[in-house]
Amino acid sequence: MKMTFYGQFVAGEDQEAIKPLLRRNQAFGVGAVLDYSVEEDLSDGRSRTSAAEKEMGGAEKREKQYRAHQGFGDHHGGVTGAHTYFYADEAKCDQHMETFLRCIDASSGSSEDGFSAIKLTALARPQFLVRFSEVLVKWRRFFHQMAAEEGQAGRAVLDTKLEVEKLQEALAKLGIASKTESQQWFTGENLGTNGTVDLLDWNSLFDSRTKLSRPLLIPNRKTGQLEPLLLRFGEEEELQMKRVLQRMDVLARRAMEKGVRLMVDAEQSYFQPAISHLTVETQRRFNGSQPLIYNTYQCYLREAYNNVTGDVELSRREGWHFGTKLVRGAYMEQERERAAQMGYEDPINPTYEKTNEMYHRCLDYVLEEIKQSRKASVMVASHNEDTVKFTLRRMMELGIHPSDKKVCFGQLLGMCDQITFPLGQAGFPVYKYVPYGPVKEVLPYLSRRAQENRGFMQRANRERDLLWKEVKRRLLTGNLFSP
Repeated sequence: MKMTFYGQFVAGEDQEAIKPLLRRNQAFGVGAVLDYSVEEDLSDGRSRTSAAEKEMGGAEKREKQYRAHQGFGDHHGGVTGAHTYFYADEAKCDQHMETFLRCIDASSGSSEDGFSAIKLTALARPQFLVRFSEVLVKWRRFFHQMAAEEGQAGRAVLDTKLEVEKLQEALAKLGIASKTESQQWFTGENLGTNGTVDLLDWNSLFDSRTKLSRPLLIPNRKTGQLEPLLLRFGEEEELQMKRVLQRMDVLARRAMEKGVRLMVDAEQSYFQPAISHLTVETQRRFNGSQPLIYNTYQCYLREAYNNVTGDVELSRREGWHFGTKLVRGAYMEQERERAAQMGYEDPINPTYEKTNEMYHRCLDYVLEEIKQSRKASVMVASHNEDTVKFTLRRMMELGIHPSDKKVCFGQLLGMCDQITFPLGQAGFPVYKYVPYGPVKEVLPYLSRRAQENRGFMQRANRERDLLWKEVKRRLLTGNLFSP
């Protein structure tokens, strides 16, 4: 059987099997994000990942959030809203890449102006993503530590600036670099020309295009002693970096060739700094003339606004198109359990209301950027009716027309059709996330989707009530079989 139904969810096994569904949706103005929805078997994946995490777990000096934890070797645990991958070896990553390539081809052959979703945990070793995330976060926190010592604690990320003279003095005092050495850093990168350095300038010193990061020493937050920033980032990690960027390059080139956009999904917070960094690196290469690569920002994270504003500013400075998908987030229970067990600050906003505020704040910032520069695009990936209404109102106020195709909407297949199809009929770009892949492999993912949201039945009841209300209206007006 080429097509299978699981409740309200539909999975297409191949390009031909999925065409009827996509064409039916297109008739109502609804596009598709093809999502290769395979999950690895957990039976031996647990032991593989846990063993690898044991190998990483002895470094007590590491940032707790970015330290491996045996109990979370299975990063499926507590996750119902997203599918995950287990790392077996490099050959398996290459197999996933080939499958993503087929998914891109299917998207091109089955729908117009579509998306294909990819996950970096399918393309890279998770331990590499954790270690790289730790390095990135340590480097940023060192910047904020120096800013706090200058009385700038609590400032917005783009408002925090270090005076170059004071920064060079601090680096020399800490024994990290002499004034002459640090002057060479900034001169070589053409930074600090206005007398200050912000976080984006600081991050560029670590950019993968330079080798400055190799000799860098930073103070350990607990001991105060200097240690190499890349203490646990050796030749194997550099090789992993090269491999994952090569895989992303192959996928981006195929997507460009086929006229398909790539949506890089967000994942757990201990992977996310690396995932976002690698995605931005790919955006710099491929988003010059159009938003081919979309990065995903999880608005349940406390740092979401800083992450969005920082990357928008980077795209401004470098002149590439900022493409983003905004979501609330799918890993809340697991994130909170992990933070409690490992003793670091919960990275999630304290309440659902705070997450809503964060979502609308990030969205409004991107909408303003669209109005000002026209070099930004956003997918509002939400089942929340208030968020959709907020977006439509702000689009009207800012003069952003649906035909501009700078703002699109996204919902999961089988959910919130009362939002998706009216938007499509009204001419707004709107998409369904469509699980794609062999039925026997997709069923675990479909099972997770069926459990995904505790409010699912409430939304289904709301859809039923809306349909019944419409039936009664047509009966009373004598127009049962016409709009």
